[in-house]
Amino acid sequence: MEKKITYLIILISIITGSCQSPEKIKLEQYYISGKELYATNCANCHQKDGSGLQNLYPPLKNADFLQKKETVICLIKDGISGEIKVNGKIYNQPMPSNRQLQELDIAEIMTFMNKEFLNKEDLVDTWDVKIELEKCK
Repeated sequence: MEKKITYLIILISIITGSCQSPEKIKLEQYYISGKELYATNCANCHQKDGSGLQNLYPPLKNADFLQKKETVICLIKDGISGEIKVNGKIYNQPMPSNRQLQELDIAEIMTFMNKEFLNKEDLVDTWDVKIELEKCK
């Protein structure tokens, strides 16, 4: 059912997209795909609404950490073990790597999180992800 709704939203976006700029259309497409990818890969720990899971997993909603795009891209791909500080609070749960995610997947997740959790319509392009992943190595 949720996939049908997603496809309907994409169809509506395409139909109404003739009045929008190509970048705005791309932002909406990345947001919709990113929402699905987030639900599959991230929501179990960080929750659907980005609130995190008590003292175990940090929130993403209004998280200062999300401002560090380069670091977040690497974390999504490679995961983390050890401490991480989010909004002044220390978390110490390992985050598994997501090696199966491609550059496009990460760009879409980042675009979704920017809009959903930071209220920023900031498109993260695959080129941005590619450049940052090279630095992670």
